[in-house]
Amino acid sequence: MAEQGNVKQFHEFGLDDRLLKAIAKLKWARPTRIQEVAIPLALEGKDLLARANTGSGKTAVYAISIIQKILRDKKEDGNVLGVKALILVPTKELSQQASKNIKDLTSYCSRDVRVVDVAQNSLDVMRPLLLEKPDVLVGTPSRILGHLQALNLNLKESLNMLVFDEADLLFSYGYEKEIKTLTSYLPKIYQACLMSATLSEEVSELKKLVLHNPVIVKLDSTDASQNGGLNQYLIKCETDDKFLLIYALLKLKLVLGKTLIFVNGIDRCYRLKLFLEQFSIKSCVLNSELPHNSRCHIVEEFNKGIYDYIIAADESAERSKCIPSLIKQFLSSCRSATGQPKDKEFGVSRGIDFQDVENVVNFDFPKTVENYIHRVGRTARGFNTGNALSLVTSSDEKVITAVEERLSPNSVSSADEKLFTPFKFKMDEIEGFRYRSQDALRAVTKASIREARLKEIKTEILNSEKLKAFFEDNPRDLQLLRHDKVLHPTKIQPHLRHIPDYLVPETMKPSLNKSSERRKRSFVTFHKNRRSSNFKKQKVDPLRTFKASHNQKPNDNKKRRKKKR
Repeated sequence: MAEQGNVKQFHEFGLDDRLLKAIAKLKWARPTRIQEVAIPLALEGKDLLARANTGSGKTAVYAISIIQKILRDKKEDGNVLGVKALILVPTKELSQQASKNIKDLTSYCSRDVRVVDVAQNSLDVMRPLLLEKPDVLVGTPSRILGHLQALNLNLKESLNMLVFDEADLLFSYGYEKEIKTLTSYLPKIYQACLMSATLSEEVSELKKLVLHNPVIVKLDSTDASQNGGLNQYLIKCETDDKFLLIYALLKLKLVLGKTLIFVNGIDRCYRLKLFLEQFSIKSCVLNSELPHNSRCHIVEEFNKGIYDYIIAADESAERSKCIPSLIKQFLSSCRSATGQPKDKEFGVSRGIDFQDVENVVNFDFPKTVENYIHRVGRTARGFNTGNALSLVTSSDEKVITAVEERLSPNSVSSADEKLFTPFKFKMDEIEGFRYRSQDALRAVTKASIREARLKEIKTEILNSEKLKAFFEDNPRDLQLLRHDKVLHPTKIQPHLRHIPDYLVPETMKPSLNKSSERRKRSFVTFHKNRRSSNFKKQKVDPLRTFKASHNQKPNDNKKRRKKKR
């Protein structure tokens, strides 16, 4: 690994001035380690197999190389038209992210380098754009293959570069057959790049299929964080204590900033969300049941700071068997209208552009080392810092050992330096929170989880643009859905919102008192301004102070009092 002082700058790669201006606009101060090593190799036209952690800058490696080559070729011969580069990704979210990154890098040369993301819309919608012969295509293998078979594309005449991003996921997401079929539509000679955070058997198989004498760039996981950016902590606990811990960590402000909370399973998503709602902790859910547009909207709100917590299910799951038949019918009609199966092109730990994530909390520890790598890769991206906190039980010991063996520095013995740092936390100090946690957890029943999932799906169906035509033809179905019973997932208990002083540990009282004082000041000033404005309005409007006498003389009450005496 090169020393930080010897790191190359972007202008040393011989890049086009327009590309350098875009990089400066994005405020990329210097290349990351993978960019420093891999960009020169890609610009030389060599096949590349690059392994580096999530967030280390792999997307910029192929994006900069593609744009530079297209600008150079068009400078030599501006009449060459057709798709020069094809980028294959496993999920719609990653397709959107990759195309956005390329568009950002082409902000000063968008006329010369045109990018199209084909993963977001149907074949008919994208056909006119493809007939204009864009320079770069981004999409999932199934969508690209669909366009090739529909003769919307011809790659044999113009393709120069093929990129597989998150290559280890492409086969595991069920794209093996599509990729093998797709290779028959490619020219005999092209440059190929495989980008992955792990080197699995699937990557080796893909390597044999598309690469020819590749240069392998393999960075250790410990090299990815150049500023010592990722701090990894563990809290060992019992399974039943996880809800108590997450409540205390969030309510006592021990976890601050934008946070991703990972769970294993969709039911766990809603269970945790409804649990946190009992304490007025706002969060949003991200899972494979939600449509693509809704997932993108949730991520945008998170990136804007509207939500501080996202609860993400890191496993695709079957839709609940308890969904009523009417909604099942609507869901099936939605799938048939789009020509797609249930959304398998979904990934939370990878492929979603979460911005400025400060913490990753593994509420449920991942089942594989690869999943752990990709989860914690959502924070400490590039040169930023971040924290990863895992709540672990005795059943997680095997995976934890495997993670430590994979990610611990080779040069340092495990006895001297450990990957995970025990989080300094005393369970005795939060024992008083237990009854409140149990009270809230009792309110989150199986029925409430079912209703929360059903309510979310029902909302998505009513707001779906693709089902508008269906509802216009079947207005009675829309009426039935709208007038269905109102769903109440859980009953919020107001007394759980605030923490009594006697429950707050002594060490935490100073910081919590400061934050509560700030909230009180803002609350008081807000209501003072509100009262003053209302008072002025009452002065201006005399009718509001008028009181009717009901045909009663003003002195009648006084006379009655005298008679009683």
